[in-house]
Amino acid sequence: MRVTISRKAHFNAAHRLYRKDWTFEQNDAVFGKCNNPNFHGHNYELIVSVTGEIDPETGYVMDVKFLTDIIKEEVENEFDHKNLNLDVPEFENLNPTAENIVVVIWNKIRKKIKPTLNLEVVLYETPRNFVTYKGV
Repeated sequence: MRVTISRKAHFNAAHRLYRKDWTFEQNDAVFGKCNNPNFHGHNYELIVSVTGEIDPETGYVMDVKFLTDIIKEEVENEFDHKNLNLDVPEFENLNPTAENIVVVIWNKIRKKIKPTLNLEVVLYETPRNFVTYKGV
């Protein structure tokens, strides 16, 4: 039996969507108000889901406390109340779009869980705009 467990989390962060190799006008045409040179912020909501076989000894797919600790360490501590462009090394040369953020989060969490478990990350940038990444 494969079962999915999920954990919700959140973080607040600022970012600016732009490409360093484009002019301001090009960036403004593509990213609009998200290209604000003074940045803008979101209250991100995150759902991390892990799918796998139930361990017959524990009854767990994965201890949710362990998943909670991973999210805290890899996401909340690293992204919360940060400027993604300036404070998070992964975005030094990567545009912090919701799509790129969810992939970065997935990669950080993936390293910490068993390879036999499937991982899905859903990132809400706003209550109506969200992205999902399940890996390659």
